Amino acid sequence: MTPIWPGKPYPLGATWDGQGVNFALYSQHATGVELCLFETTAAPHEYVRIALPEQTDHVWHGYLPGAQPGQLYGYRVHGPYAPRLGQHFNAHKLLIDPYARALSGPVRWHNALFGYQTDQIARGMIADMHDSAPYMPRCVVIDPTFDWGDDRPPATPLHQSLIYELHVKGFTRLHPDVPEALRGTYAGLASPAIIAYLQSLGVTAVELLPIHQHADEHFLDKRELTNYWGYNTLAFFAPAGRYSSSGTCGQQVPEFKAMVKALHAAGIEVLLDVVYNHTTEGNHLGPTLSLRGIDNSVYYWLVADDPSYYMDYTGTGNSLNVRHPRVLQLIIDSLRYWVQEMHVDGFRFDLAVTLGRNTHGFDQHAAFFAILQQDPLLSQVKLIAEPWDIAEGGYHVGNFPAGWSEWNGKYRDTLRRFWNGFACDIHEVAYRLSGSPDLYAAAGRRPWASINFVTAHDGFPLRDLVSYEQKHNEANGEQNRDGDDYSHSHNYGVEGPTDDPEINAIRQRQQRNFLATLLLSQGTPMLLAGDELNRTQHGNNNAYCQDNEISWVNWQLDETAQALLAFVRRLVLIRRQHPTLRRPRFFGTNAAADDMPELSWWYADGRSLTLAEDEPDQTGSIGMLLNGSLLHDYTTTGQRVTDDKLLLLLNASSEPVSFVLPGATNDPTWETLLDTAVLDTHDRLLLRPGEAYPLQGRSLVLLRQWQQEAGR
Repeated sequence: MTPIWPGKPYPLGATWDGQGVNFALYSQHATGVELCLFETTAAPHEYVRIALPEQTDHVWHGYLPGAQPGQLYGYRVHGPYAPRLGQHFNAHKLLIDPYARALSGPVRWHNALFGYQTDQIARGMIADMHDSAPYMPRCVVIDPTFDWGDDRPPATPLHQSLIYELHVKGFTRLHPDVPEALRGTYAGLASPAIIAYLQSLGVTAVELLPIHQHADEHFLDKRELTNYWGYNTLAFFAPAGRYSSSGTCGQQVPEFKAMVKALHAAGIEVLLDVVYNHTTEGNHLGPTLSLRGIDNSVYYWLVADDPSYYMDYTGTGNSLNVRHPRVLQLIIDSLRYWVQEMHVDGFRFDLAVTLGRNTHGFDQHAAFFAILQQDPLLSQVKLIAEPWDIAEGGYHVGNFPAGWSEWNGKYRDTLRRFWNGFACDIHEVAYRLSGSPDLYAAAGRRPWASINFVTAHDGFPLRDLVSYEQKHNEANGEQNRDGDDYSHSHNYGVEGPTDDPEINAIRQRQQRNFLATLLLSQGTPMLLAGDELNRTQHGNNNAYCQDNEISWVNWQLDETAQALLAFVRRLVLIRRQHPTLRRPRFFGTNAAADDMPELSWWYADGRSLTLAEDEPDQTGSIGMLLNGSLLHDYTTTGQRVTDDKLLLLLNASSEPVSFVLPGATNDPTWETLLDTAVLDTHDRLLLRPGEAYPLQGRSLVLLRQWQQEAGR
């Protein structure tokens, strides 16, 4: 083999330049780094070990002339094994390059993967000498070239977006119109049948559950289960090979790019759910797969007075040390790669509070946020926070910096309480319907900062939310102890499926209520894939390890599912037709000539509701009047956009309400656009202001007061 040259310390990772490959790995405390080159994945003991010849600013590097894309490699890093000092170097362990663009093969659980002797009483204190190479994935050198053609991001503004959260495999695994070989893959998600469905639904962005290469936890492997959701990252640059139809020796990279290109051509953005808060290596008793063996005390946040242990803000055993500049570089380099090279349009950050923590707690001015705000590329993509982690002081809905959007957990909890009949302050409901100005307006943020959702991958899907009061997670193998016990769900008298037509009718109406509220609220709606298809997980509210029909979307639609799908499509069309339902700014108090403000709230008896009232109000019904004639929105040509007046009526009680319609007696009539008490609203009810609308129990109604001057 050609001798290795010194190479360069930048860029990190394995970079092919057409003549050879430059290898660069950061390790501040290593005493040496060996590059291991493999011919095939089938011969784990047949490889060449080459010491990287140079170290520059703690970056170990070397250049291998003649090396080509497809070359399999890994690292062995030398240094002290001193767990009590936070060091876990062990050159007997093959390590994944943190910058690897692709991995071939899975982690195969074996005791050799652990850096310590697992049979010792003082576990973790004595180094293990067994070679882990036979059980480890291989890093793959890739060819980054790809014909993007005229691909460009759709760049849909968030206030005009409909985000659709889906799992790459689960969404297409059972679809009959996706070629069988492509089901459950990136190529399957890019297939014509799937893209046509997303377009027909009005989706503007798909938010993909984690597609970074991840490993299945050891305890799941013992139960013959897998980490289906993927929140267990092993490599931040590598698209998961398990979703590739074309191969896993680098082929997953162009297949992912082709998926993005196809979705962009259809006007659909691609957002990634990313997990930079922790890795798959777990706590002090976890395996040595990558960062732990490369430089544990740099990459992980260790307990200050006992660095043999990890700070755990995530519930997974470890937290990345985002205070270290090289760890921040790893995260930012990864984000830039996915935008520049893979053309994704934004990110949802799992447990994002951890990324903004310092020794004093969460800081919205932390270095991570400052870097993103100043970055000319990353500051322009969609940045969505899961604004909490599991540690003390970890709930921060409304506290992220300008430019960020957030999964609005308060929206989810409030609307669940309201529609499922739990005690709920009507003022709180009003704030959530109007884009949560109490959370975002004072900081100069916009309604689109609120990512509104009722359900997500974590918890019950919508059908189960109205069918179960108790979780049924027995299939997870944890004696039903896992999962959330506090979900504000309701079964309306029967746990799970029933033949009772009255209960089924209530449940179906409640699904329509949730979906209508979601799509008619101010802010950015996020829909969980399959909720519009009446999907069930049979009471499992923590299906993270269920890679089977429990989690996969069922495309065999019965009459109920077809009706619900049609209803959602109609909702999305209404939202698209009425710009006042997707305002880019919060409502103001400016009044028109008729003294009607931009937004007003109403009781059923015709009295106005003032949000400034101090006393909580447990009323089960509310009216929201949106004055579209005052819509402060403009087209790109500067032309002002106006809309009809819209009146949204919600009644969460089981009893009907006669709701007095607001307005002057000489105003135009109110016309029904939508009533969740009926599947279709062909016979549109026309009522004059001052007359009462027969608002049924557990129902939502949208009415329009047509304006001659209204535009679209």
